[in-house]
Amino acid sequence: MSQLQTTQHSAPVNPGTASNANRFSDATLTPPVDVVEDAVGITVFADLPGVSAEKLNLQVERDALTIEAETDFSIPAGLSSSHAEVRLAKFRRVFTLSHELDTENVQAELSAGVLKLRIPKAAHAKPRRIEVRAT
Repeated sequence: MSQLQTTQHSAPVNPGTASNANRFSDATLTPPVDVVEDAVGITVFADLPGVSAEKLNLQVERDALTIEAETDFSIPAGLSSSHAEVRLAKFRRVFTLSHELDTENVQAELSAGVLKLRIPKAAHAKPRRIEVRAT
């Protein structure tokens, strides 16, 4: 059973149309994620290229995990862009977390544009061994 569900997607925006030009700066990208579950919790890997730890906001509120980030893409001094396919500077993704997860002990790590979140299972949801006494 999945411990994590996507609850919100950003709508795609076509930057080539004049009607979308004003909304384009407020649009967000939905970062792709991989979720790995094991006996003691889940690990979420989110691709956030160009994001620094200072521009990353992670929040858990009730049963919702929100990932928000801004990129640090910039054109080097003395150069100009003749074509740019990545203009969106914001990422956003929201997940619904299972009540079996311990949201008080989430660990986050950002390395080379990949966010790694480790969310352990709550004590009541972890498998445990029951000892049998011989009489």
